[in-house]
Amino acid sequence: MSPNENSEPTSNDSKQRVTTRTLQRMRRDGKAISMLTAYDYPTAEALDEAGVDILLVGDSLAMVVQGHETTLPVTMDQMLYHAEMVGRATRRALVVVDLPFPEGQLEITRSVEASARVLKETRCHAVKLEGGAEQANRIKAIVTAGVPVMAHVGLRPQSVHVEGGYRIQRKEDQLIADALAAEKAGAFAVLIECVPSNIGKAINDAVSVPTIGIGAGPDVTGQVLVTHDMIGFNSGYTPKFVRQFSDVRGAIKTAATNYCESIRNGKFPDNKESFE
Repeated sequence: MSPNENSEPTSNDSKQRVTTRTLQRMRRDGKAISMLTAYDYPTAEALDEAGVDILLVGDSLAMVVQGHETTLPVTMDQMLYHAEMVGRATRRALVVVDLPFPEGQLEITRSVEASARVLKETRCHAVKLEGGAEQANRIKAIVTAGVPVMAHVGLRPQSVHVEGGYRIQRKEDQLIADALAAEKAGAFAVLIECVPSNIGKAINDAVSVPTIGIGAGPDVTGQVLVTHDMIGFNSGYTPKFVRQFSDVRGAIKTAATNYCESIRNGKFPDNKESFE
């Protein structure tokens, strides 16, 4: 037995790195897991210092950072660019990186290679892959190659055109089968998106790995939101499952308005902000 075998960090430990074993222990002990997205160094640093357990470098950056209508345009190289910043900023949180379209849909060897790049070229720790039962062989291959995998069931944004839009997923038997298949293939956790609360609970009860919900109700192991939604730094539609804990967009607009007025009124810079 190694000296640190029984010293796994908990959600309240601000120093030790969160690992997949930490998350399993948190589920077993009934401790809720927190997860948010991050796409850059200062945001990741702030969220890490706040005690967020998992940071997700999500392909959602295509929408909230790049301004696209879907997650589909973001490339693997762009994901790695953002992931490297997040990984370098993080001291405690487990950092997971989305495999963007079509890295998780083409040949399995391509998915393995893309996942390996995440570990080799960033300081991140795992990948997230959309899909359940039909992705079991892919999940197994990635895990066998040494890369932890978080599965993603329910609403799958990369399949938005197949689904005909973003819809609540209600096929309980299939969703449970997807989660079980992902767990059997070696996934360390399952993210569940946009399902009724009772189905979120049923999936959580069916598997033994941690479950992370986004629009999946309260009866799962943990919760994730897109940080830009959570802090009120978005524009346009806000999903029903989002709670805004701040109004960052409003604060930025107020600060920028005051800045412009100070320049126009000759009040900035003043003597305190000027060199002698």
